[in-house]
Amino acid sequence: MADLDVPRRRGRGRPRDPETDSKITRAAAELLLLRGFDKTTVDEVAARAGVGKATVYRRWPSKEDLAVAAMETLYSAEFPEPDTGTIEGDLAANYRSFIAFANTDTGLAYLRMSITESLRDERIAALYRSSTERRENDARASLRRAIERGEVRRDADVDTAVQYLGGIVTARVILGRPLPQLEDVDTLVQFTLRGIRR
Repeated sequence: MADLDVPRRRGRGRPRDPETDSKITRAAAELLLLRGFDKTTVDEVAARAGVGKATVYRRWPSKEDLAVAAMETLYSAEFPEPDTGTIEGDLAANYRSFIAFANTDTGLAYLRMSITESLRDERIAALYRSSTERRENDARASLRRAIERGEVRRDADVDTAVQYLGGIVTARVILGRPLPQLEDVDTLVQFTLRGIRR
């Protein structure tokens, strides 16, 4: 029997443009960092992205859904873990990078928003946890290399060492206290090393 050419039905409307999705989530992320969730509106996101409000709502039916997508783009950013050949060098490079970021307007806004929005929406909390765990795993790899080199005790509390600086910064953000500065890096590194070195 001869094959029949059966016409295929096309989907309704034009296919979604990934570039448009990216423009919208980028605009939403910028506004969330600038103003926070409560003061950001879908109208503003649409205007900043150069699209109509209906275009935004076709992709994300609520502001909450859009915020989750925007936060996902922020949390997907990767910070390469240093490998200087020594644990002291790795910690110093890591701490310097994190402290420099935290002391920028964008970095402080990122931390404040992460804390606030994680308490408001479990989906954002899950994204934040996943991002934090990726970075912690990278830091654990650095400590494992140091253990193999004989710089760090095999019974060292790796989890506390990995979470030490992040815990300080998070507490100070919540309490509104001054964050560690670049000139504090050496002191913070030495404090960490006292707890883990052989």
